[in-house]
Amino acid sequence: MASRPGLLTDWPWKPLGNFKYGLLAPFVAHSIYSFATRQVEETNYFNFLIFPFILLRMLHSQLWISYSRYRTAKNRIVDKSIEFDQVDRERDWDDQMLMVGLLYYLISLVDPQVAKFPLWRTDGLIITILLHVGPIEFIYYWLHRALHHHYLYTRYHSHHHSSIVTEPITAIVHPFAEHIAYLVLFGVPMVTTNLTSTSSLVSLFGYIMVFDVLNNMGHCNFEFIPSWLFSAFPPLKYMLYTPSFHSLHHTQFRTNLSLFMPIYDYIYGTFDKSSDVLHQTSLEREEDTADVVHLTHFTTVDSLYHLRLGFASVASKPQNSTWYLWLLSPLTWWSMIMTSYFGQTVISERNKCKDIKLQSWAIPRFNFQYFWKWQRSTIRGLIENAILEADARGTKVISLGLLNQVNREVNRNGDFYVEKYPELNVKIVDGSSLAIAIVLNNIPEGTTEVLLRGKITKIIYPIVSIICHKGIKVATLYEDEYSMLKDNTKYHHNLVLSRSYDQMVWLVGEELTDEDQSKASKGTEFIPFSALPPKKIRDDCLYHHIPAMVIPASVENVDSCENWLPRRVMSAPRVAGMVHALEGWTEHECGNKFLDIGTVWEAALKHGFRPMSTPY
Repeated sequence: MASRPGLLTDWPWKPLGNFKYGLLAPFVAHSIYSFATRQVEETNYFNFLIFPFILLRMLHSQLWISYSRYRTAKNRIVDKSIEFDQVDRERDWDDQMLMVGLLYYLISLVDPQVAKFPLWRTDGLIITILLHVGPIEFIYYWLHRALHHHYLYTRYHSHHHSSIVTEPITAIVHPFAEHIAYLVLFGVPMVTTNLTSTSSLVSLFGYIMVFDVLNNMGHCNFEFIPSWLFSAFPPLKYMLYTPSFHSLHHTQFRTNLSLFMPIYDYIYGTFDKSSDVLHQTSLEREEDTADVVHLTHFTTVDSLYHLRLGFASVASKPQNSTWYLWLLSPLTWWSMIMTSYFGQTVISERNKCKDIKLQSWAIPRFNFQYFWKWQRSTIRGLIENAILEADARGTKVISLGLLNQVNREVNRNGDFYVEKYPELNVKIVDGSSLAIAIVLNNIPEGTTEVLLRGKITKIIYPIVSIICHKGIKVATLYEDEYSMLKDNTKYHHNLVLSRSYDQMVWLVGEELTDEDQSKASKGTEFIPFSALPPKKIRDDCLYHHIPAMVIPASVENVDSCENWLPRRVMSAPRVAGMVHALEGWTEHECGNKFLDIGTVWEAALKHGFRPMSTPY
C-alpha cells in the first residue's frame, strides 16, 4: 500500500478475493459457445484466444518467478532481504492480467472489426514497434518522472517501490489508478493499428507478451545479459535495459527512470553512472557458499507448489491441502515422475543469521518414497552427494531435515555417512538433542502422566528417561513397546503398561492412527516428537507443532513457511544446524549420538530462538 493511498488505489474487485475470476466466467462461456456454434468463416479468433492468452501470461510470469527464486537462492544483484510483507503486498499480481483480459473481452463485444483480424500483418507490426520506440517510451519516461514527484509518489508509486528487492511480478504490482494510466498509454499502438486497419492477432497479443518478457526480466534481480552484447553492438545500450540497470532504480529511486530503453536517461541526465559497473560485477558475482545447509525434501505430492520455488503466495503460508491445486493434478503427477527419475538436489532458499550464511537444499523425493525399498539406495546416494558437495564447498554444518535423518532404513539416522567418510569437515546434525528439549518444554506444568503413541524413534528413549526421572508416569499400550523402552532407558521406574486412553497429554509419533485419536478424552494435548505432524481429526483437542522454535529477527530473508510450520518458525534440525555453527561446535550429532540437551537448549535461547507459546 502507498504511504498515503490516493483515489482509486484498490482494485474494484478486491472484496471478491479469489472469486474475482468469476468475472471472466460469462465471457469465457460466451466465447466457447460462439466458437462452437459459428461457421468457420465467422469464427472470432480474437475473442476465443483471450482466455488462453490470460493463462499463458500467468504461466509465463510463474516461470519467471520460479526461475528467479532459483537463481537468487545462489546469488543476486541486490543482496537484501525479501520478507513476508512483500509477498503479501505482491500476492495479487494477477489483477493486471485480469484487467487486460476483461478489457479485451469488452472490445470484442463492442467492436465487430476484431473478429476479422488476420493472424499477421507486417505493416501493423512495424507501426506498433515504431510507436513504442518513439512516443510510448518518451511519454512513459516523463510519466514515470511525474510519479516520483512527492504528491503522486506518496499516493501511488511508493506502493511499487516498497519492494527494494524486486521479484519478476513486482513489475505489475501498482495501484489501480496507476494501471489505468499505463493502460491508456500502452493502448496507443493497439488503437492506432485498429484505426488504420493494420491490426493482427500477433500484434495485439504479441505486444503484451513482449512487455511481460521485458518487465519480468527487469525485475528478476539476477543478471544474465552478457556485456559482450553491448560491446559488439554499442547502440544497443541505449535501446535495451538490463536487470542491474533497473535494480538501481529501485535502490536509488530517482535514476534510471526509462521503461525499457535507457536512451532518455542519457538525454535528460537521470542515467545512474554506476550502471555499467553494477552490470559487470553482477555478471562476475560467484555463487554464494553457505556456512549451514539444511537438507530437506518434498513432502506431499502437491508440496511442489509449496516450495519457495513454487507459488510464492502458497509458500508464504503453512502447507495445507488447497482445493485449487487439485486442478493441477496432471501437471503435479507428471512433475513427480520426472523429478523421481531425473531430478537433482536443488537450492531452494537462502537466509542469513547474524554472520552465518544459510541455504536450504531440497532432495527431489517425496515422503512416501522414503518407505519404498527400491528407492532407499537412490535416496541414500542423493543425501550422500549433498553432504559431499557441501563439504567440498566449505560448508560448516549440514542439518538433516524430515525423513533424511529419522528413517533408519535409509542411512541409520545419518551415521552411515560419518562411518563411510571419517574425514568429513562438514558436521552432520540431526537436531535430536534440541528436539528432545522442545518436547520436554511443551509438556504442561503439573502433568503427572503421559501416554506414548506412535512409532518409536531414537529421541523417545532419552525423553522417556528424563520424564520418568522427573516423577511423571509414562504409559504405553503394548508389551513389546514397554519392554523396548525399559531395556533402553536409564530411568524407567515410572514407565507403566496401560490399557487406558484417559491421559490428557499424549506424546505422539508417526503411525498415530485415527482410531487412537478417536479414543482420546476431550481437551487432550497431542505433542509430536516426530518430524512429520499427526493428522488432525479432533477439533476438541489441542495439537502441538512438530519440534520447532520461533526464529529471531537476526534470521533474515525469510519469505516462505517451512512445510506445515507457521511463519518465522523453523524445525528443530534446521535451528540446531544454525546453533551448531554459531557456537562453533566440532562434533557430529547423528546416528545414536546426542549432545548435552541442556547446553543445546540454552545455546538456542541465547541466540534468540524461542519456544512456540501455544498449540493450534
